[in-house]
Amino acid sequence: MLLCKPSLSLISPCTLPKTLTLKPTKKPSLTIINSITTNNERKPISAFEARVSLVFALASQTSSLSQRLLMDLATETAKYVFPKRFESQNLEEALMAVPDLETVKFKVLSRRGQYEIREVESYFIAETMMPGRTGFDFNGASRSFNVLAEYLFGKNTKRETMEMTTPVITRKTQSDGEKMEMTTPVISKKLEDQDKWQMSFVMPSKYGANLPLPKDPSVRIKEVPKKVVAVVAFSGFVTDEDVKRRELKLRDALKGDRQFRVKEGASVEVAQYNPPFTLPFTRRNEIALEVERKEE
Repeated sequence: MLLCKPSLSLISPCTLPKTLTLKPTKKPSLTIINSITTNNERKPISAFEARVSLVFALASQTSSLSQRLLMDLATETAKYVFPKRFESQNLEEALMAVPDLETVKFKVLSRRGQYEIREVESYFIAETMMPGRTGFDFNGASRSFNVLAEYLFGKNTKRETMEMTTPVITRKTQSDGEKMEMTTPVISKKLEDQDKWQMSFVMPSKYGANLPLPKDPSVRIKEVPKKVVAVVAFSGFVTDEDVKRRELKLRDALKGDRQFRVKEGASVEVAQYNPPFTLPFTRRNEIALEVERKEE
């Protein structure tokens, strides 16, 4: 083998044998080939890019949900800000307004000077026992209302939230009178011999008999049959003394009715249509007695 002459340079082309100076070109590795992507392939993203994309997706979803919630809130608020009115018979009734919520369907059969006769359609209720001794005891009514509200807003077998209806009804009756009647959605019924009351929410009509069952055993579901009632409307806040006075006045007025009379065993029912923050003179309350046609 021939060697080159010694050289003072540190690097010389003749330092190595000529057969070793040329090396074959190294082929690209599979790693390099696979890292090249075409336009149709999706480029892998880093963990940081994934986190940023997730944040934007969640922000978009939250924004959409917030808009829906705001729209729902605005819709519900409008039901109270822009209420509806029943046909009025006097100035006091003309000032009354009720929330634009679902109520029991009824038809006015006739109007008298002091009251009107209504035919009320059947409906379903959820009821519970009240701890208070009066129909308008704040603490007892609040506790019962909360129990029924929990059922209405998801404490049921379907975990379903149902719509509120109107009005709130307080009712007292004999202990053997187990039929529940009148308009939407809360009814309080007194059991005379036990000195107890029952409160009821009237259920939205779209469910019919297919209501979710309550998880609370103190809540019961019942159907209220169709009936005819005599109704008097009045404003302000309701007291037990006020109810007694108005009930006696309505019973006396019905004695002179040529078509209808108070049904035997009927008890007074009080409907309150407005939330607590409503001004007294704009509140709509009603007392009702079930009636029947007189025999010809």
